[in-house]
This record gives sequence, structure tokens and C-alpha cells, in this order.
Amino acid sequence: MLVRSRERHVKEISLLRKHSLRIMSGRRVVVFPSVAELGSTLAQLVSSRAEKALSTGASFSLGLSGGSLVSILSKELPAVPNLDCSRWLIGFCDERLVPFTDPESTYGLYKNQLFGKIIIPEERILAIDPSLPVQECADDYAGKLSKAFNTEQIPVFDMLLLGIGPDGHTCSLFPDHPLLQESQRTVAPISDSPKPPPQRVTMTLPTVNAARCVVFVSTGGSKAPVLKQVLEGGEGPALPAALVAPRQGELFWLVDEPAAASLTSQVERPGPGAKL
Repeated sequence: MLVRSRERHVKEISLLRKHSLRIMSGRRVVVFPSVAELGSTLAQLVSSRAEKALSTGASFSLGLSGGSLVSILSKELPAVPNLDCSRWLIGFCDERLVPFTDPESTYGLYKNQLFGKIIIPEERILAIDPSLPVQECADDYAGKLSKAFNTEQIPVFDMLLLGIGPDGHTCSLFPDHPLLQESQRTVAPISDSPKPPPQRVTMTLPTVNAARCVVFVSTGGSKAPVLKQVLEGGEGPALPAALVAPRQGELFWLVDEPAAASLTSQVERPGPGAKL
């Protein structure tokens, strides 16, 4: 029974990898001379997708990640003219199971650096309950998403903003981890993260790949080797970031020149002030 289950999971990952290869032609890899120019374009992209979502619906749902995205968004989003965030719904692609006052808390970082600069109703920011054990925390967060999106199915975010680690992980989905095989849950716990802190809550691949728009942001020369492997392929199993392939959505990779240094595939290099 275990062998059959493992074979099924391996088949699912294989199909997902084939799907990601099929959509590569629709993927947009956009290279910027500097983080400043990347950040400005990212803010405009978020703003334009928010305007699009709000023109046809009641809200704009945005999933945030930590890392360099915190400082980029905290600087650039408040600078967008006439930005109205009152109907935004904010979630987190993953979160560390630590108090909000801990510097490792992604919610805590955004609360201190961004949420005070843009007006988002507090009840429209969906944070984990860090007082719960990790399994209960994941179940509780999945429930919050179900309620906010009014669905028992996979919630469909308008936009997810993701980073990538030097090992190719994204969200808290790490190479060779069993969570890469998760096909039922929308949110899952992880107690053995290879990157501290070990206990986390993360969106699963089905949730990530259901989004209408996924944007990766990667900067710095240290990301060049993994970026080449994810975007152009390599030996061994596909890295987690390479398994992100929105089934019916857009996929952007916004990177600076140092991160793109090893790429040989076709990329875009927009001029100053260009919009995506």
C-alpha cells in the first residue's frame, strides 16, 4: 500500500514537472539593472493587478512572503500614487511559528514596516495564530482562508509574491521534502524545516498553482546558480520553485542583473518606467 501511494505521488510530481515545462513559453523572466528599478515595477504590477481584480470583484487577494520582499514592498508600495488598499485581502504564503514580536515573524515584519503606511483594515489581514501547536495552527489557517474566500475548495488568490532560497525552496517547501507530494491540503504544517526556525505553516503547491498571478522576486549574485537551475533545468529532481506553474494564471520572474548573470535563455529587459 505504501509503495503504491509513493508511486502515485511520484507520478503526480512528474506530471506537475511536465506541466511546468509546458508553460515555460508563457513565463516572463524580466531583468532589471537594480533592485530599485525592480521594486518600482513590482509595486506597479501589484497595483495594476489590484485594479483589475477590483474592477470585476469585491476584493483583491494578495499572498505575501518574507525575505527581501518585505523591504522592497515597504519602500515601493506606499509610493504608488492614489493606492487604495481598503478592499485588499492579505494572506501569507508561509509563516514561521514564532510570536509576532520575534524578528523571524513575517507578519511582524510587515506590520512594523508596511501595514502602518498603507490603510488595510486589520480584519482583512489573515495571520496565523502562533500560540497553537503547528498542526493545529495549519488547520486553523486553512480554515481562515476557507472562510475569507467562502469556499471549501482551494482558495484562488489574485496574486502571490514569492521568493526563492539558494537551495531552490519557495514558501516553506524544501527540496526532497514530503510536502512536495501534498495534493489535498491547502495549508500544511512543517516541523522539520532545514532552515530555522523548524516549525512553520506553508501554502501547498496546489494552492500556489491555483493563483491567478504568481510573481517570483530574486536579487543578488548568490541566487544566480539556483536561478539558472530552476529556469533552465539541470540534473536531478526539479527544485520546489521549478514546480510552481500556475494552471490558469500568469507567472513572472523579476530579477536583477546579478541574479540573472548565469542565464542563457531569453529574458526581457524593459526600459525605465516600463509597466508589465
